[in-house]
Amino acid sequence: MNKNDIAPALVLGATLAIGLVWSGSYLKDAVQLWKQADRVVSVKGLAEQEVAADLVLWPVSFSVSADSLADLYQVIDTDRNKIRTFLKQAGFNDEELSFAAPVVQDLWANQYGEQRPPSRYKADAVLLVRSQQVDLVKTTQPESAQLVSQGVLLTQSYEHKIQYIFTRLNEIKPQMIADATANARQAAAQFAKDADAEVGAIRSAQQGYFSVSDLDSYTPEVKQVRVVTSVEYSLD
Repeated sequence: MNKNDIAPALVLGATLAIGLVWSGSYLKDAVQLWKQADRVVSVKGLAEQEVAADLVLWPVSFSVSADSLADLYQVIDTDRNKIRTFLKQAGFNDEELSFAAPVVQDLWANQYGEQRPPSRYKADAVLLVRSQQVDLVKTTQPESAQLVSQGVLLTQSYEHKIQYIFTRLNEIKPQMIADATANARQAAAQFAKDADAEVGAIRSAQQGYFSVSDLDSYTPEVKQVRVVTSVEYSLD
């Protein structure tokens, strides 16, 4: 190699060396940033609360039969008035009581001769109690059996079962979300401890849906409200 070639070679070598040093430093910084970005923990937080139902729907269903439609509707009115009187004496007011249109069947429509039942028409009707007097419904419902002694044929079905409802969910939502988030942070703190780190700021959070269910099959008037939040924290 002659002297004229040495200088360019030295310049090229120096440039390559500087480039390798710079790229190595850049890669080191990039790896550090990647590791920092990867130091996160995703956890779920749970909050549960028992509440009392504040609204009850009690469908008092009954059935009547008659040989003519005129007689049928007369019996419906008679039994409905008996039920209404019973409920008002128990402490309910007119605003809490409503009557749905009865479902009428012609039992002779597809029956002939001796197969026909004694009464041609049958109607299933419901008088609905919609009330915030939950305790009054609980005490009155067992006593409704006395209507049978007055000639009222009470019926039961899954469709017309009593329902206890909690309507004040929005009032307890903020505190339950705060409790669920605090629960999530406790879980994150345990992960951080195991990783020899500290819990940092929230990177993302997602609120789950609120569920309201009966506490158990024996106390449907007591509800269990539940919410789960998903939170991602950075680790410092």
